[in-house]
Amino acid sequence: MSELRIRCRNNGKRLSVPFGSSLYDVFEAANFHMDFGPVAARVNNKVQGMNYRFYNNKDVEFLSLTSDSGMRTYTRTLFFILAKAVEDTFPGGKLLIGGSVCRGYYCELRIGRPIEDEDVLRIKQRMQEIVDADMFIHRMQCPIEEAIEMFEKRDMKSKVQLLESQDNLYTYYYKLGDTIDYFYSCLLTRTSQVHLFDLVKLYDGLLLCVPSQKEPWRLEEIEEQQEMFEVIREHHRWQEILGVRTAGELNHAIQEGFATDLINVSEALQVKKLSDIADEIAKRGSRMVLLAGPSSSGKTTTAKRLAILLMACGLRPHTISIDDYFVNRVDTPKDANGEYDFECIGAVDTTFFNKQMNELLRGEEVELPRYDFKLGERVFEGRTLRIGPDDIIVLEGNHALNPILTQQIPDEQKFRIYVSTLTTIQLDDHNHIPTADIRLLRRVLRDYKHRGFSAAETIKRCASVKAGEEKWIFPFQGLADATFNSALLYELGVIRDQVMPILEQVPERAVEYAEASRLRKFLAYFRDIPGDQVPPTSLLREFAGGSSFKY
Repeated sequence: MSELRIRCRNNGKRLSVPFGSSLYDVFEAANFHMDFGPVAARVNNKVQGMNYRFYNNKDVEFLSLTSDSGMRTYTRTLFFILAKAVEDTFPGGKLLIGGSVCRGYYCELRIGRPIEDEDVLRIKQRMQEIVDADMFIHRMQCPIEEAIEMFEKRDMKSKVQLLESQDNLYTYYYKLGDTIDYFYSCLLTRTSQVHLFDLVKLYDGLLLCVPSQKEPWRLEEIEEQQEMFEVIREHHRWQEILGVRTAGELNHAIQEGFATDLINVSEALQVKKLSDIADEIAKRGSRMVLLAGPSSSGKTTTAKRLAILLMACGLRPHTISIDDYFVNRVDTPKDANGEYDFECIGAVDTTFFNKQMNELLRGEEVELPRYDFKLGERVFEGRTLRIGPDDIIVLEGNHALNPILTQQIPDEQKFRIYVSTLTTIQLDDHNHIPTADIRLLRRVLRDYKHRGFSAAETIKRCASVKAGEEKWIFPFQGLADATFNSALLYELGVIRDQVMPILEQVPERAVEYAEASRLRKFLAYFRDIPGDQVPPTSLLREFAGGSSFKY
């Protein structure tokens, strides 16, 4: 039997293994310990399940549960186990796996009546039985029309619609006992590899709890997010209005010529929500709006659109960027690696900020700064502002909801808004698209078109951006007076053909190739929507270009 040469990036070893060896065989040959792993591996910088076999020389990097790809693999496996438990416990029931909320995944269960605590307990017990049984999770390949026929017989309409929109001749699906399902990327190979989970009743559905990525020996703590849950409910109502909940339904609507209607209704619903927020601000008599959210949420456009709606309420808005209050670069705090930490609250001159804001609220005239990012300094160019009784300040920036920023400003003067892509379309009933992926695709497009960064550079910065959001943005979202969902149901159809060529430029030798490949894979499920149908005032224009707003 011929030998293959495998290079293991985890320990630098070069291994000789038999032709047809699996990733498990290579891991054993590499002879090193990995806590909470391996659950998957990057093979030539492309993520593969541990059932992958080698027929050529390759580079390998094994992944644990503490990696993004490893956690996604674990979570998808839990989705499959949950789907099987529902099928076994409530034959004919329908499970809809939704987005991330309360530090878990919210799921709907349709069994013809409201679900009760006992129902949730039965499903959880069945999940644990499946885990304890150490069942194999088989990855099967077949012609795509055979897979479509199998899912049709099981009345799994969303799977059928998703597969019908693919151009591939063959496809993969997964089998667990007599349950079959389709997932767009890899799973674990045995159910016993799921070491920790929980299932609880949440409102009128289920919350699937998963381990912490940083500390996989414990579950993520459930976080009360009533406001966000209401946004999810509202989003589901919007989906019912539009008749679009999954990629297959979106593709069908596009094929039937309803793309323009989808765009117009989606935009109108978003404007209505923002208009309601503007009405509430005017009703309260707030003098200052604080608008924050994670990277690529569309904060800037949201602030500009909100300003217009506040004018319609009889107010005179003045939009100010918190970035203009950065300390001079030489005074910026440094992180543990000795690099400037532009994400932390210490990067903002909060003392000077509070001084100027209070002066404005007292009716005094102030000279506003502008931060020169090339010089790394605040500059003053004679731009002054004085506000009257009908004026309102709209402040936009990452730290807007952080109490430290506005600690010297009375709470009754402030109205806080959290902006993010809180919900989005799903691939199918069991395939969840993380909202962070939507923001990442927006950022890849914006950085390439407007800032000159490659997709690899944008993806490379993801870890530091995510760490900053976890520390400085997400903890304060619960303080918001209103939450605005900046996601648009149709947006993946619009940005698909723009962002695909950018992602394809990431070379295979780059570590970022794995993430670029994953993003390309799920984008390929969506049909294209011509971008010229998107209104110039759309939030999406902030990233795709062609906005009527100035940035």
